Amino acid sequence: MNQITTKQKLLYVDDEILNLYLFREYFRNEFEVIVAQSGQEAIEELAENQDVKFVISDMRMPKMNGLEFITKAQEIRPNITYCILTGYDLTPDIEKAIGEKKVARYFSKPFDPTEISLFLSAGNGE
Repeated sequence: MNQITTKQKLLYVDDEILNLYLFREYFRNEFEVIVAQSGQEAIEELAENQDVKFVISDMRMPKMNGLEFITKAQEIRPNITYCILTGYDLTPDIEKAIGEKKVARYFSKPFDPTEISLFLSAGNGE
């Protein structure tokens, strides 16, 4: 069997190291998970990894929040599916970003791996 299946790349951005570790563990069988601890680090990862298909970013991070990061990231990589992950309620800013199609979906913390997997797998055929 010489069939090589390449996993799609998913970038997860969170300032909490434990969350990065847990996310990578949950999704390592489905995706090639790249992690970044800040919006700036995530921008650098996107520049290095041209084939990232999905980005999931924490909302509340120091220096650059999730929506600020996504706005900057979309300037260089507009054809990625971007999602927000938050431990807080849905804010008017997040609702507006979803309405403007900047953000495809928001997920609540603690994240539900099944909910995220179902959403991302539905997006694979786009």
